[in-house]
Amino acid sequence: MENILHIAGLGKTYQSAGHTLTVLDNINFSVTTGSTNAIVGPSGSGKTTLLGLCAGLDRSSTGIVELNGISLGELNEDKRAQVRNQHVGFIFQNFQLLPTLTALENVMVPLELRGEKNVKSRALDLLDKVGLAERSHHYPAQLSGGEQQRVSLARAFSNSPKILFADEPTGNLDAETSEKVIRLLFDLNKEAGTTLVVVTHDLELAAKTQRIIRIKGGKLIADEKTNANA
Repeated sequence: MENILHIAGLGKTYQSAGHTLTVLDNINFSVTTGSTNAIVGPSGSGKTTLLGLCAGLDRSSTGIVELNGISLGELNEDKRAQVRNQHVGFIFQNFQLLPTLTALENVMVPLELRGEKNVKSRALDLLDKVGLAERSHHYPAQLSGGEQQRVSLARAFSNSPKILFADEPTGNLDAETSEKVIRLLFDLNKEAGTTLVVVTHDLELAAKTQRIIRIKGGKLIADEKTNANA
């Protein structure tokens, strides 16, 4: 199987009040194309930092990040943004929808950034898939948390990403809504053949992926396959 993501010797340190704070230390793993993966660990273990480095949102202090064969460490911010636009989808705990845009417009943004055609009909089709065609002209403030996360799911898949990074996608949702959003996430992911990397505290969600990577104190402490065929 081909790797879409390759991490070698990855480290991240910050300077704080004259001290060096190590957030990640010598992380190594690869992710195969089309697989589903969870990164789990206690708060402050470095999970979200790791996700940000994998996605090119931030630059590592040491080591290599290769995304779809592209070495991110050598790129400036503009070039990394270009790579994200072309290959990456994101889902965040706090939805990160633009409050002044309707649900439809939020989904259209990545498509417009890529200069795609038929942007409106594609965005409507995605909103339909997440069950929100009727709410397309509502603003985020008029939608429930679960609905907002479904809009962000539609937006994440709008640029047909090769890899989708989800940071605590159910962190702000109640159990019933979480279940619906997770089902939708895995269904859309399967249909699109996207690679999924999810950071979560939710071990039930992690167990639905094919592989669980455990991080503690900035170090990778376990990397195990599950029985899930998601």
